[in-house]
Amino acid sequence: MNDTAAKQAPRDIWLVAGKRTPFARVNGALARYDALELSVPVVRAMLADGVRPDLAIWGAVVPTLMWSNIAREVLLDAGADASIPAFSTVMACSTSMAAAFQAAGMLDDRGRSLALVGGAESMSRVQVGLTPALSDDLRAVMAAKGLKAQLAAIAATKPSDIRLHIPRVANRVTGKSMGEHTEEMAKGWSISRAEQDELALASHMRADAAWKAGFFDDLVLRMPDIGRDTTVRGDTSLEKLAKLQPSFDRTSGKGTLTAGNSSPLTDGAAGLWVATEAGLGRLPAELPRARLVDYEINAIDLRSEYLLMAPAYGIPRLLARHGLTYEDIGLWEIHEAFTAQVATHIKALQDDGFLREKAGVTANLGRFPVERMNPNGGSTALGHPFGATGARILSQAIKELAAMPAGTWAVVSICADGGQGTMALLRND
Repeated sequence: MNDTAAKQAPRDIWLVAGKRTPFARVNGALARYDALELSVPVVRAMLADGVRPDLAIWGAVVPTLMWSNIAREVLLDAGADASIPAFSTVMACSTSMAAAFQAAGMLDDRGRSLALVGGAESMSRVQVGLTPALSDDLRAVMAAKGLKAQLAAIAATKPSDIRLHIPRVANRVTGKSMGEHTEEMAKGWSISRAEQDELALASHMRADAAWKAGFFDDLVLRMPDIGRDTTVRGDTSLEKLAKLQPSFDRTSGKGTLTAGNSSPLTDGAAGLWVATEAGLGRLPAELPRARLVDYEINAIDLRSEYLLMAPAYGIPRLLARHGLTYEDIGLWEIHEAFTAQVATHIKALQDDGFLREKAGVTANLGRFPVERMNPNGGSTALGHPFGATGARILSQAIKELAAMPAGTWAVVSICADGGQGTMALLRND
């Protein structure tokens, strides 16, 4: 890099709040919609003011044989200009946050200044498939010429091949579910059941208060079947949470993760705008926006580190690059896959040994201000449709940040399956 390039100011990229569906528990109010059908009303609502993006990036984590590029299908079904290019992306729970980062790297003020990004998940419509062996056998039958050859192909099918493939919410390398991995994390970092339940209660209370105060009214669409998130429990309590049985470690007597302190399997879709300065002028002026100052995408070795620990490595590095401490950040939006994972991140972020030896950060970052975290509820209460969570959490953070004093910083963080994570540094400029 030459001196001129090194001294150039970074190009301003803005994130602008979008829309989302209500989030609903699996097999609940949105069970009849697949990921495409969930996405279309979100995109239609975002395009309702006549805005035409220059590109679109959309994602869904759970695969389907019905389409290969959900982003393109969403645009076409939503009635968007067919000349808008669109592609799909997948990064587990970070999918639509990664989409925002991809768009940021593709925009310029010459030809592409505005992108529509987002994602969806329909956990109620997960497609059951054939095993590879049974698929091979079936293709052999279809390719056989004549009845005799077809019968021979059928006879060659092994009884052990005749079974269905039912996808699991589990890591392919380890074979363990996210909850099982997080149980290991909670035990390894000595995260108590009480800590987890307290964070879960705060998430539900804040989400319930936010819905009652109208915070979500301009962020969440009203669907024919549902008008608000169905997973928020405003009537829960520490006493009720304490009565729930462990969900992932039911035999050791030491399990601490329950249905109450874990995000539920959820249906939903969410979208977000990514824009340059020129792109901002093409959007309604009243939409909340924040500047994307920096971002981090990282990964850890899941064979030697806890699966969902990547943000604990990435957040300190992100702050250190800008000479910021935890206290300098006015808003923290931390994805709550499990409150045990959140509690572990908070503990690791304040552990000098972890910061120095694992994250490689020697700066004194101070105390983590947990009171500034997820002020309108997190994924434990609001729900977690894998492909949609990134756009949901970013839009929510942008609206929160836009109401704060100019110059306020925000950090948004998501942990993802595979030992990966995405983090964004935002500023209210």
